[in-house]
Amino acid sequence: MTEFNLPIALTFICYLVVVLVIGLVAWSKTRTASDYFLGGRKLSSGVAALSAGASDMSGWVLLGLPGYAYLAGIEAGWIALGLCVGVSLNWLLMAKRLRVFSFHLEDVVTLPCYLHRRFQCPSPWLKLLSSVFILLFFLFYVSSGLIGAGKLFVAVFDFDYDFSVLLGAGIIIFYTFFGGGGGFLDGCFSGATDDAGSATGPNDRVDSFGWLHSICR
Repeated sequence: MTEFNLPIALTFICYLVVVLVIGLVAWSKTRTASDYFLGGRKLSSGVAALSAGASDMSGWVLLGLPGYAYLAGIEAGWIALGLCVGVSLNWLLMAKRLRVFSFHLEDVVTLPCYLHRRFQCPSPWLKLLSSVFILLFFLFYVSSGLIGAGKLFVAVFDFDYDFSVLLGAGIIIFYTFFGGGGGFLDGCFSGATDDAGSATGPNDRVDSFGWLHSICR
């Protein structure tokens, strides 16, 4: 049973309120599909990178990767190295070209539509196929996110796990519908806090879980 900690709970509630307020503000400024999905293409590369990083890695990096490092030790560093190299190459080699091409292809906002128009397919088979792959693999990603949200609420508020998963799903759905792509601002905020948490998280585990001993063994 996790012991309830009032300061941690209040801090988390304040963070959640800030994220939801930013989402509502972004929703009030949403006028087009480009506004919803891409923040109106008005975001700097740094903000977009933080948002994409927070959306891509989220719970599995903050929970799964430290857990694996605790169990496996120093070999977990290869995962961090692969992530840094892969993400860097993705942004350096693909991001700018994708942004430019997608704008000139009638301002497409999704990858399936981009592929369909980029290769001028006479039938929608490429769009359908890429959509199926996205749906298939995002099932696992969304599942890991819900598990992470459930464990978070259990750890912070000592809620029942099943209720915590449903509560996390409700917050995510609310944020998605109202924040939309304008919620990139949320992504920047949460991305910065995620980065800070990732940087300080191992230090927290030195005392409580012997994390440093596990890494150095």
